[in-house]
Amino acid sequence: MSVLTVARKSLLPLIGVLLTLLLVGQMRSGRGPSFALSSSPAEAAPAVPSKLDDRVIAEGRLVAYPGAEVAVATELPGVVVRLAVDEKDRVRKGQVIAELKADDLRAELSESRARIEEAEADIRFAEVDLERAERLLAEKVGTQDAADRAMRNRDAASARKETALAAASRLQAVLAKTRILAPIDGVVILRSVQPGEHLEAGESLVTIANLDRLRVEAEVDEFDTGRVVLDAPVQVTAEGYTGQSWPARVEEIPDAVVPRRLKPQDPGKPSDTRVLLVKIALDGKTPLKLGQRVEVEISPKG
Repeated sequence: MSVLTVARKSLLPLIGVLLTLLLVGQMRSGRGPSFALSSSPAEAAPAVPSKLDDRVIAEGRLVAYPGAEVAVATELPGVVVRLAVDEKDRVRKGQVIAELKADDLRAELSESRARIEEAEADIRFAEVDLERAERLLAEKVGTQDAADRAMRNRDAASARKETALAAASRLQAVLAKTRILAPIDGVVILRSVQPGEHLEAGESLVTIANLDRLRVEAEVDEFDTGRVVLDAPVQVTAEGYTGQSWPARVEEIPDAVVPRRLKPQDPGKPSDTRVLLVKIALDGKTPLKLGQRVEVEISPKG
């Protein structure tokens, strides 16, 4: 056996080891061998985004429509002598809610009416006196001065009557304000006073709400405002109603963002983020209560 043949036999195992090491290095680097099969077109295509990605999740509260919740206050200071309603009572517009003590006003009104009657008596006497003075003047018996005084007395009595009528009208208007009436149809959700209490002008007695006119005011994060459109479908859920949701729709989108009113339940959310108060109309009756906290899921329209 020649020296060359021996050298070839000893080099073959070494070349095999070097090729193996090179292949392992390529596989570890992620490139793979040059002869590896390319990926299929299905694996290389980008994922299509789901419509679920366009949903907007927000928190909100159940509120009354504008004018459907009213705090009924007194225009006058005074003592409550009668409170005609309790909480949960249903009331009609114009129904008496409470009455304030008004004895002094009624006495003043009686005095004004008496002054009206007195002025009317003075007018009747002055007219008779004026008629007599004018007749005597025509007969060349009386004087012009007597006729003028009689006319002045009649005019003064008429002026006193007008003053008394104005005072009576003013007192009647004030007296009417001692009877506090319901401004809307609804349910008494809060009674703030009791009979015998003294109230200052502007102090609230009861709060009335029309519970048939409720909607959700949702606080949509300012960064999601571009994904909310009118009439978009909404699902409303609330704690304590497991497995239940109620359909609704976006009814009103304001033109400005405002500071957050609800404290975020997620500690990861910044509390200083501004929000859009989106108004959401419920499609039907729900067991939810006025002021209750809810969660809304606003879906893309269509």
